[in-house]
Amino acid sequence: MKFYSASHIQTNFMYNSRMLTLQQSVRFFGSLLFWLPVSVFSLLLIYNTIPYFSFNKDLSFILERSILFENNIYRASFYIHIAAGMFCIAATLIQFSRYILKKKKAIHVWSGRIYVFVVLLLGAPTGLYMSFFAKGSLYERCLFMFMAMFWFYTTFKGLTTILKKNVLAHKIWMIRSYAMAMTAVTFRVYHIVFFVLGWDHLENYELSLWISVLGNMLIAEWIIYRKSKSYLKTFLT
Repeated sequence: MKFYSASHIQTNFMYNSRMLTLQQSVRFFGSLLFWLPVSVFSLLLIYNTIPYFSFNKDLSFILERSILFENNIYRASFYIHIAAGMFCIAATLIQFSRYILKKKKAIHVWSGRIYVFVVLLLGAPTGLYMSFFAKGSLYERCLFMFMAMFWFYTTFKGLTTILKKNVLAHKIWMIRSYAMAMTAVTFRVYHIVFFVLGWDHLENYELSLWISVLGNMLIAEWIIYRKSKSYLKTFLT
């Protein structure tokens, strides 16, 4: 049997403590680099959406679709959809807070319940309806349809898994749901970047849309893959 001196044990303990502190620091700054811009752009999007509730018809989005806004169903769907989107984006920031999850679990539970209600009954259905009138080619309209249906499906799976007390599966499906909700944020980030680069408006719109959707999905799956021992089984839970 091999024995170690007290000084050797103390040295190893100090080394392990430093390594643990370093790992925690790296994780903290990594999370900060990710969540800080996400939070800033999310709050900016919410702030920029508020003027639409003045019901001013001179706003650019409304002017581009002035004929559609003469339709009561489309107009109602638009306002319901952006209100739902504002809440869902804000809820996403709350749901991923470790502090709230550990210290204020009731906030996590109730904001999650409201999120599910808003997505399933308001956000996804109005998004699906509006996708038939989306700007761009048939491909972009089909992409919007996919977004609405995938958002609904992943949120519904998140609900059914937590009702079965399967917390791990619930987290996985909600990551996918939130990734789809956050396309509204990432789309605008890419749109600004390509605008600065001088891209044509329609090409910018179409490229930003595809990158935001596919990019968010890939990031979500990467996060799930890193946390899951049996990645392919996450689609079956």
